[in-house]
Amino acid sequence: MSIKPVIALVGRPNVGKSTLFNCLTRSRDALVADVPGLTRDRKYGDGRVGDRAYIVIDTGGLSGERDELDGLMAQQAQQAIEEADVVLWLLDSRAGLTAADHTIADFMRRCGKQVYLLANKIDGLPEHEAIGDFFELGLGKPLPISASHGRGITQMMEAVLQELPQVEEVEEPGDEGIKVALIGRPNVGKSTLLNRMLGEQRVVAFDQPGTTRDSIYVAFERDGQHYTLIDTAGIRRRGKTRETVEKFSVVKALQAITDAHVVILLIDGQEGVTDQDLTLLGEILQQGRALIVAVNKWDGLPNEQKEKINNEVDRQLNFIDFAELHYISALHGSGVGNLFKSIDECYASATRSMPTPFLNKLLEEAIIQHQPPLVNGRRVKLRYAHQGGKNPPIIVIHGNQIDRLGDDYKRYLAHHFQKRLKLKGTPVKIELKSGDNPYKGKRNKLTPSQEKKRARMLRFVKKAKR
Repeated sequence: MSIKPVIALVGRPNVGKSTLFNCLTRSRDALVADVPGLTRDRKYGDGRVGDRAYIVIDTGGLSGERDELDGLMAQQAQQAIEEADVVLWLLDSRAGLTAADHTIADFMRRCGKQVYLLANKIDGLPEHEAIGDFFELGLGKPLPISASHGRGITQMMEAVLQELPQVEEVEEPGDEGIKVALIGRPNVGKSTLLNRMLGEQRVVAFDQPGTTRDSIYVAFERDGQHYTLIDTAGIRRRGKTRETVEKFSVVKALQAITDAHVVILLIDGQEGVTDQDLTLLGEILQQGRALIVAVNKWDGLPNEQKEKINNEVDRQLNFIDFAELHYISALHGSGVGNLFKSIDECYASATRSMPTPFLNKLLEEAIIQHQPPLVNGRRVKLRYAHQGGKNPPIIVIHGNQIDRLGDDYKRYLAHHFQKRLKLKGTPVKIELKSGDNPYKGKRNKLTPSQEKKRARMLRFVKKAKR
């Protein structure tokens, strides 16, 4: 099972947590889960260093005051720490050690996680001065960094990543079979759907949000095909905090999406498409997973409501025309059986092997139907294509002036390949590679006799012009 490791950023206000968050997620757009009503003051993002992928959680500032610390920790930082594999505690080198830091340190020692001290804002300070005070906290040697200028970040991440598990790419199914993640907002019917697909009460399902605390992996067999269903939490159960706040388990959902071959995004048919649905959809697309959209709670809706929701789905989800769409009732079972056919087709499409000669034929067709644009009077040339990966299918296209090819034409190519390859439920990722001219910037070397002939020719041309 491939799971992205999780890194939590904690510390007092204005120590540079958000700046470091942006720095650690710069290779990919920070995703996702800054969603009102779900994550509150926590923000989740994807990051990558080389081939190492991870999830970063940014938290709100900790005051460090004893009468507020427990409540603050329970509401956001403690949640992030519980979800994390490693904790990065940011400290302000210019402010030095404070009483609040000592209070926070007491909690860090008890949290049961690997904690790294990061002495931030070291610009212009000698290293011994920047980190010296923080040895007193008794949590190891502080690592000096400057999040705003990127200093020390690489060395720090190398140290942290040594403690984190490696994520393996998901392609072919093993003993777990086709892994299917059930993703959706709280109380949308994920656990009910899992039980219906299994034909038994495998997980607790109440008409109340927050009954699923962690992702649950359930392996089973149907008509000779092995599957593993992944049920994810909608929100956390209520914690014992001063102000009881339910939490959306974003980390579990993101890890399930990464680990899955196929994702079923459940939408509440009684509420329609919400901003939170679109946020989750954005992450599924970013991960490139095969997608099935299931509009749940469809039975019993009046025809007017059905027509309204149907139009809303068509309008708001028209950009994922590759996805399989189902209207179901997890509670009563209507339409659920049809999901398995779509799951099998989505998986087959996402992991399909595509011969290079056929891809080149399709590329030629695409160029004939719609030529690449002209750039400075020269047409972008697309020379050949081959498969670069699976889940999602990656098609690598080589050519000249590739970097000047617009997004519109890339989308056209993806749509063309998807249609001609008859891929169902999975996006197609187009990667472009430029074929550099090996003679660019180099003058051909001539032999002495060729140089003499060239000189005689130039003299002849000059005389003829007179």
